[in-house]
Amino acid sequence: MDDQQPKNYCFALDLQNDPEKIKAYKDHHKKVWPEILQSIRASGIEKAEIFHTGTRLFMRIEVNADFTLEEKAKKESADPKVQEWEQLMWEYQQALPNTPPGTKWVLMDKIFDLNK
Repeated sequence: MDDQQPKNYCFALDLQNDPEKIKAYKDHHKKVWPEILQSIRASGIEKAEIFHTGTRLFMRIEVNADFTLEEKAKKESADPKVQEWEQLMWEYQQALPNTPPGTKWVLMDKIFDLNK
């Protein structure tokens, strides 16, 4: 991969099968707390998108060259506002089947690329 090309990560997670909770989750993402947006950008994420269908969520992030998943997790675990947001979001989310305990968003493997 060209070092100048941004790196992408894709993740999946489920929402609880409850139309009211799904609506509330989507509503929260229309007005994400400023501290959360700041934390996302400070971690090296330059672009982030979440897609939804049924109970499934798909998130794609584009990151800069300094980004690491490990450093992002370390910083977020020490940030009380991020932890508050994550706890609130967990009221609407549920782990994918066969996900290790304590895991939320699951990193997905790319299995196809039209351009390669």
